Amino acid sequence: MSNSYQSKLRSYLITKSLVPENQETPIHFIHGDIVSNRLFYRRSHFPYPRFASSFYSLPIEGLVHHPNVFSLQQIYSLPSKTIKVVLECSGNKRELFNPKVYGEQWGKGAISQGIWKGVPLRSLLAYTGLLETAKEIVFEGHDYGERTDSNQSHSFSRSLPIEKALDPDTIIAYEYNNQPIPFKHGFPLRLIVPGWYAMASVKWVKRIIVIDKEFKGPFQTVDYVYYPNKKNDSGKFPVTTINVNSTIKYPLNRKILHSGTYEIDGIAWTGNGHITKVEISFDGGQTWDPCQRTSSSVKNAWVCWKYKWEANKKGEYTILSKATDSKGNVQPLKPMWNRKGYGYNAIDRIKVNIE
Repeated sequence: MSNSYQSKLRSYLITKSLVPENQETPIHFIHGDIVSNRLFYRRSHFPYPRFASSFYSLPIEGLVHHPNVFSLQQIYSLPSKTIKVVLECSGNKRELFNPKVYGEQWGKGAISQGIWKGVPLRSLLAYTGLLETAKEIVFEGHDYGERTDSNQSHSFSRSLPIEKALDPDTIIAYEYNNQPIPFKHGFPLRLIVPGWYAMASVKWVKRIIVIDKEFKGPFQTVDYVYYPNKKNDSGKFPVTTINVNSTIKYPLNRKILHSGTYEIDGIAWTGNGHITKVEISFDGGQTWDPCQRTSSSVKNAWVCWKYKWEANKKGEYTILSKATDSKGNVQPLKPMWNRKGYGYNAIDRIKVNIE
């Protein structure tokens, strides 16, 4: 194949569904720590919303001293914050659960990363103030539709506890990778909640409401909840912080390779602290070798890593990767099984055959 022909080849999103649109990133084709808009995974619950962006404004109401409606121009004029953030769908790797679970059967690509710019939410709330009784802040998106468990129309709405909402890194974003946020990722305003699974980062923010109780919307109390028991709801708890995790990007699972020297590479991430160590095993986890981190280990972003492998002996190999974060969290051998298939973070594994 000629070099000129190769240069025209492009990778594409991996389609799971079109209405609503759910497509995953071809993670094995991502190099470095920034994912382009074109290859950023797409997760939708409903058809895309329709609204006139030229008249867009953001009201903050509820238990505040001074309710306010912010125009886009006002938001753009406020001091901004830029942050590199990994966004991972809480259903990422769902297809790997055993026993199998229902839901969108995501592989390893419901995850992407880039640079978001916006206004810290706490800066906007400084203009409105919060009453002492304020407990949670609700974010309602412009997207809405019927759920499979109801014939009523619901907006996609989620809440944050006050402490997380006031975190300096929680922003109302309007740019992604130095461009306006693409429409399919929440233009013109998207909440970005670093460290939490991406369901918290509400797209197309329509309004913000401060309340004095727990929010009971279906995307808070029915979906995005861990149900560890197969037959009942006992022991359930909410999906929040991203689990420590890693993915082997190359080689691909079930790849046939010639004997020789290979560079195994991948990514590792966590919602709690930062990645401190990535290890690899070729003997089922009995022994582990350290991997070389090829990007800086910072809070809220994934780490790129690699390992030089001398594959000189023919046969089938199982390759495992395991990440550890600064809070002492380590990828487990098995995931915490739960009925809706959230938060899969077992040690990653692939098989290759050397011929």
